[in-house]
Amino acid sequence: MILEIVTPEATLLNSEVESVMVPGINGEFQMLNNHAPIVSLLVEGTVRFKGGEVKIEEAFESKFTNTKEEYALPIKSGTIEMKENKIIILAD
Repeated sequence: MILEIVTPEATLLNSEVESVMVPGINGEFQMLNNHAPIVSLLVEGTVRFKGGEVKIEEAFESKFTNTKEEYALPIKSGTIEMKENKIIILAD
């Protein structure tokens, strides 16, 4: 599935991933390939995702942490939409 992370400044990520974990308003939840469509608000926390061939542009690598194939990006708030195997996160 495709993960796109957009902030007011730039599109930080547009890459193929295997799983995504986000801080939803009712707690953290995970999305895998072929997840049902969803729209949700996000709260302060960490967006975590895994993938074998995640491609992060060099200019934005410093915003992410990477441990054992899991990437993490701290956010203050945002929204998420999952539809047709594409996840778009609008984050602050």
